[in-house]
Amino acid sequence: MAAELTAHELIAEHRPTLDQALEAIRTRAYWSPHPEHPKAYGENGSLDMAAGKAAFDALLGSRLDLGQPGTDDWVGGEVSPYGIELGVEYPHADLDVLLPAMKAGRRAWRDAGAEIRAVVCLEILKRISDRTHEFAHAVMHTSGQAFMMAFQAGGPHAQDRGLEAVAYAYVEQVRTPDTAEWTKPQGKRDPLALTKRFTPVPRGIGLVIGCNTFPTWNGYPGLFASLATGNAVLVKPHPRAVLPLALTVQVAREVLSAAGFDPNLVALAAERPGEGIAKTLATRPEIRIIDYTGSTEFGDWLEANARQAQVYTEKAGVNSVLVESAGDYKGMLSNLAFSLSLYSGQMCTTPQNLLIPREGIRTDEGPKTYDEVVADLARAVDGLLGDDARANALLGAIVNPDVKARLEAAAGLGEVALASREVANPEFPGAVVRTPVLVKLDGAKPDDEAAYMSECFGPVSFAVAVDSASDAVELLRRTIREKGAMTVGAYTTDEEVEEAVQEVCLEEAAQLSLNLVGGVYVNQTAAFSDFHGSGGNPAANAALCDGAFVANRFRVVEVRREA
Repeated sequence: MAAELTAHELIAEHRPTLDQALEAIRTRAYWSPHPEHPKAYGENGSLDMAAGKAAFDALLGSRLDLGQPGTDDWVGGEVSPYGIELGVEYPHADLDVLLPAMKAGRRAWRDAGAEIRAVVCLEILKRISDRTHEFAHAVMHTSGQAFMMAFQAGGPHAQDRGLEAVAYAYVEQVRTPDTAEWTKPQGKRDPLALTKRFTPVPRGIGLVIGCNTFPTWNGYPGLFASLATGNAVLVKPHPRAVLPLALTVQVAREVLSAAGFDPNLVALAAERPGEGIAKTLATRPEIRIIDYTGSTEFGDWLEANARQAQVYTEKAGVNSVLVESAGDYKGMLSNLAFSLSLYSGQMCTTPQNLLIPREGIRTDEGPKTYDEVVADLARAVDGLLGDDARANALLGAIVNPDVKARLEAAAGLGEVALASREVANPEFPGAVVRTPVLVKLDGAKPDDEAAYMSECFGPVSFAVAVDSASDAVELLRRTIREKGAMTVGAYTTDEEVEEAVQEVCLEEAAQLSLNLVGGVYVNQTAAFSDFHGSGGNPAANAALCDGAFVANRFRVVEVRREA
């Protein structure tokens, strides 16, 4: 296969970016090569806002032919949470044809080495970045995110996470040198001398099982970690969110081919309605790595049954915020209101339980009772979402009927402090848009415990009254240990309480945010600096990203010979 992109060209263009990414994960300082503002795009052949929308519109009702082997049917059926049918058709694969074809190019990809694999991955990310506006619409109309969030989280932030995975993959592969000259003295006899070569060897085919809410943000780390470590990757999108990952596969195949590699190193596994191929794929012997984001039930099934594969799961948890005292009461309320509202709470990092002492808290505005704190938070959410245009921009749309059903059922679980309301979206009349519901629960009542100790994914939060700060800390510990948590937040001006919360999070391996009152929120994480999940509690068995996320996707094989 003739290469249009030479190794020299790829290294010259992308090695500086790789080096900056390596420095960023070392220092954990802020850095991103992908602009967050929509107006930053449009030069050097990339799509601006209008062209990106036009490119997305051109996809509607089309057939996305990826040129994959083994295509035996065409499937589709995605309906946007904003009420429009996408009408895009994707190739359905005969796995007995596609999976063997994915193995054909693995030797050349393995032998290319860590640096070439890394810069090929960076070329894929660059071409995706050039089409960020198009991808943003694809993410918006499959996830229900509002456009700006779909643009940022589905575009530059997802691309950052992909690049971060490539950087970690590169570090782990070059930790061992390519060759070594080994000499062992033997006294008066001639020394023993060997030449040794060490090769990172991929495990096999990686399977990425995509999620509905963040198809690119959650999909890119596993995809690029596996590809950069020499594995082929089969992408199985969520049936409601195929388009963003199908476009990703299309770009990856184009770049691999242009660089002289087999495009079948990356392929798509779209499914017929109700086919449910994830279990079938996950237990096939060719699949040696699995990356999954979704429900705890299926994540547990994968960990128990996909025995032939290295399985990385991000499942579900119950995220808590402990509110003991506040040095900036208004700032706390504003920060929490935004965290509860963003994308209608449809994030694995959104707070669910607010643990508040029933006797109240100390603040810079004087003492506040439990009831006052809850009422003030309800007013803060109301104020934030009172204007429908702003509400639509923050909330997006409810992603599927299950979330809507949970939201409606939550009102019956306790005293409603803030009722959910419908918000009309003039641009998309078919969108289901709802503001959050806030329900009061008592931490001492067993009936209430059944509610707050279960994940209620969506715009649902519980204000849980507890007897004391120490009780809140212990409930926090039990929640993380039994249910897991992707995030923990705490507001306190008491050094002893802060120390106690930190100790719980260290012991139970949960990521903690303390006293956030500005423009950073507990449900947001920055690539190259923040770890998403820890891999140390039931919410996830891996972190995005760290060395452990990439190191077991390959093994080092040694060949030694007499010098």
